[in-house]
Amino acid sequence: MRRRQVPAVAVLVGLGALAGLAGCGNRPNNLETYYDDPAPGTSAPVAPPVSRAVDPPVVSSSAAPDPRRAEAALLSDPDVAEEGVAPGSGRVSGCLSGLAAGERTSVSWVYPSGSALTHEVTAYADRSGEDVVAGTQCAGAEVSLPPQPGIAVQRAWCEGSTCAVLVAKGNLVSALSVAASTPARAQDAAKRLLPKVVAKLTAQP
Repeated sequence: MRRRQVPAVAVLVGLGALAGLAGCGNRPNNLETYYDDPAPGTSAPVAPPVSRAVDPPVVSSSAAPDPRRAEAALLSDPDVAEEGVAPGSGRVSGCLSGLAAGERTSVSWVYPSGSALTHEVTAYADRSGEDVVAGTQCAGAEVSLPPQPGIAVQRAWCEGSTCAVLVAKGNLVSALSVAASTPARAQDAAKRLLPKVVAKLTAQP
């Protein structure tokens, strides 16, 4: 009777498997040794919030003019009492409406004949009154009036029977308009009132 020959390799594999089982038999069945906890997840670093600079509010470098100074430089009823006028409005020289815009206040009167007298004072925040008067061009012919003390710039125009006078101090411009029945009467009234206009203007700080 012939014996079957078992290959030596198969025998060795079987013995190795038995040895492996024997090695595990003496250890407790601990699943933790077989399954390690997963490595803690690593998140990408969070960038700190970017703070955006907020532009400061734009503040005008020029302070608003004080309207009280312009009002104080206006002619009053007692100043024009000798003219025989009464409060009212009438024709005004276009020179006054053509002035540069500013903080403006005005007052007006009328003569018994219907002629009109208007006085305006304008305060500027971004320019000097002298620059305004020097750069103003009015319709009509420029006329010469007696120079007044304390005033650096003084100009006057007459167009028909309407005359306008401009004087300045600091950031104030004082403008007088006289609309009369004749050019001569308009100029005469402007000459009479000019010293009072200048006195009120130069009294302002």
